[in-house]
Amino acid sequence: MMNDVGKNATSEGYFILLGFSKWPQLEIGLFVVILIFYLTTLIGNLFIILLSCLDTHLHTPMYFFLSNLSALDLCYTTSSIPQLLFNLQGPDKTISYTGCMIQLYFVLALGSTECVLLVVMSYDRYAAVCKPLHYTVLMNPRFCHLLALSSWVSGFAASALHSSFTFWVPLCGHHQVDNFFCEVPALLQLSCIDTHVNELTLMVMSSVFVVVPLLLILTSYGAIARAVLRMQSSTGLQKVFGTCGAHLMVVSLFFIPVMCIYLQPPTENSQDKGKFIALFYTVVTPSLNPLIYTLRNKDVRGAVRRLIGYKNAI
Repeated sequence: MMNDVGKNATSEGYFILLGFSKWPQLEIGLFVVILIFYLTTLIGNLFIILLSCLDTHLHTPMYFFLSNLSALDLCYTTSSIPQLLFNLQGPDKTISYTGCMIQLYFVLALGSTECVLLVVMSYDRYAAVCKPLHYTVLMNPRFCHLLALSSWVSGFAASALHSSFTFWVPLCGHHQVDNFFCEVPALLQLSCIDTHVNELTLMVMSSVFVVVPLLLILTSYGAIARAVLRMQSSTGLQKVFGTCGAHLMVVSLFFIPVMCIYLQPPTENSQDKGKFIALFYTVVTPSLNPLIYTLRNKDVRGAVRRLIGYKNAI
């Protein structure tokens, strides 16, 4: 009997993403705001990727990893926001079972990859500030490509494992996902069996891809802080604060919301709050990253001037 009930959620071939249907009066406003942020994310991150490719002065480890972060943000928002916009503009809030599986896989993969990549970027800043004489040797192009590739592979491999565990769980018949995208905690609430093993797996994965990276980042910046305190040059201090401050802000905007969702026990109230927190790091954070890294950044401003000057010369 349980198997029949469990199969019912998948035999009809779709899920219903409840999203923000509890607050129908917000849906039109959310649609407009989210669309603006999504377009800003696309334009801002594409701008960073193109500028980093076109300007040879930005062919450095920092901007190589920043381009990877921008590509991640583009993919991450695109994995869930178009579906959310579609659901907000009408009564149809369904997603196919296959679509839900694909969305869960890419949301987990890209989120995990970003956690690892932010650690890599903090190590790059550590090497630049604490080991300046050895920086070009430490962060050679081959090693940079290896670090970036490792970030992507680790995230996608972990997601394959975790999403498989989630979709092996038999689901009950109502197939209503209480979120605006397919994610593990909301899908586990549909289970017909005890999910303590899956919840434990989620906690372990969250620790490996959230807590451990955050500790490594804080360790890197602890070493950077000690190096900064020994600096005599005010110009050097300004440069360190300019690049490291931007990265720390991006880390805070990403990790704090993620920790609020995945490192606390689920309740009905936390599920509702979690939707808005998830909306923040899915929509707002990726749109702010290009602004954080480009505002008051002399390298980027110089690259833009060179690009404009080159076009005018043509």
